[in-house]
Amino acid sequence: MTARRTATGLLGALTLIATTALTGCSTPAGDTGSSPSSDESLGSITMQLPWILNSQFIGEYLAIDEGYFTDAGLEGVNLVPGPSSSVSEVLSGTVDVGMVDAMTLGATVANENAPIKIIASGYQKNPYSILSLADGDPIEEPQDLIGKKIGVQDVNVILFDALLAANGIDKTQVEIVPVSYDPSPLIFGEIDGYMSFLTNESILVRAEGHDAVDMPFADNGLPFVADAIIATEEMIANEPEKLKAFLEGEIRGYAEALRNPQKGIDLMMSQSGTDLGLDPANELLCAEAANTQLVVTDETAENGLFTTSETLQAETVETLATAGITVSADQLFDMSLLEAVYAEHPELIDYAAS
Repeated sequence: MTARRTATGLLGALTLIATTALTGCSTPAGDTGSSPSSDESLGSITMQLPWILNSQFIGEYLAIDEGYFTDAGLEGVNLVPGPSSSVSEVLSGTVDVGMVDAMTLGATVANENAPIKIIASGYQKNPYSILSLADGDPIEEPQDLIGKKIGVQDVNVILFDALLAANGIDKTQVEIVPVSYDPSPLIFGEIDGYMSFLTNESILVRAEGHDAVDMPFADNGLPFVADAIIATEEMIANEPEKLKAFLEGEIRGYAEALRNPQKGIDLMMSQSGTDLGLDPANELLCAEAANTQLVVTDETAENGLFTTSETLQAETVETLATAGITVSADQLFDMSLLEAVYAEHPELIDYAAS
């Protein structure tokens, strides 16, 4: 049923590696050619991903394939597939950077005083949603949850509880039904709503011919960033040029994914998608949904991809507080390296340019 949650047995064997031997691409338009030469390479970056190598990461695939990371001065980028929260791997030093949502990172920072920061945010809006069916009793606003059976995965109970709290709904007013990462119980009428991703289960349910309704968390009291890139405070302090080169490649890769998501899907299918049993048509829909609903906002149009305004940082912190996670914006975010990248490469702000 759900492509994002299948074929996990292949995960440990899959990595994508970018090297100069694999790319051979010309310098992107607008680049001043100021990146380090090959004999001044900044080394490689290993990135822990939160999920399997699917459409969620076509920005990274394109950055590798187009040579954006190597153009910026890196020897290569290794993508390590999940599932994983990424936090423990980054803290232990087994990877250089990771990708995670602010809720997961915030809990670690608050509970363990972990020296780790968000340095860029791919999703300006988190992808969580309550999915329901239009021909049933659709859930269009938080008050519609009252009296309903809602399927929630064990790992998402805290987040769902925060949604209830943010909207003044007592937990006793909703029946939580434990579910897996398969929305079949919703389709078969066993539950009234299902906790899903806007960029995954919702699309797959529609692709099977069902008229589905989404109630996004981000628009109903729980705004916070997701697909956030994280690094330790030590790496931020000691290897800023390496991280800046990585962020430059990420920006260029995601800009390419916005301009040509089909190209990214084709690349994904050729490298991992077929082995994982992914459907390219559905994956394209997922990528396009992420682009239009989560990645691009008024903020990114003005200041560039991956930027997070002080307002959104504050909203993220407030959302975490609703979930019982007490952390400040300064404890969670360090956008200084991203700001430096845009200061050095202002042409990157206009990501819609061809």
